Amino acid sequence: MPPITKPAEYQITDQRSRFLAVAHPVASLEEIKAVVAARRKKLRKANHHVWACRFHDEHGRLVEQARDDGEVGRPGWALLELMRRDDSEGMLIVSRIFGGVKLGPGGVRRAFRAAGRGALRAGG
Repeated sequence: MPPITKPAEYQITDQRSRFLAVAHPVASLEEIKAVVAARRKKLRKANHHVWACRFHDEHGRLVEQARDDGEVGRPGWALLELMRRDDSEGMLIVSRIFGGVKLGPGGVRRAFRAAGRGALRAGG
């Protein structure tokens, strides 16, 4: 499984909403919580911080989790699907700064997926 070795950022704009994505190396749930907390502090205007992760724990078991943070369209699972498809190990977090136009569940999912894909490609 190719791990994410360094943070890589990517940003897209869809219907005036900005989607700021970061692919980040992590090895535990505590690291994930720290990354999410730092992201919330850095991007105070962001309404949602959707994330997905894949990593091996200290026992060698694969841990996969995704969180939608109240966003519609299950974008956390879309990010996890991207990581599974690329067989990536680490974390993807995408923060949305709402631009005033509702995208609907399908549009939200597509926008988060595009931002996450860009961050994975920017990282290697």
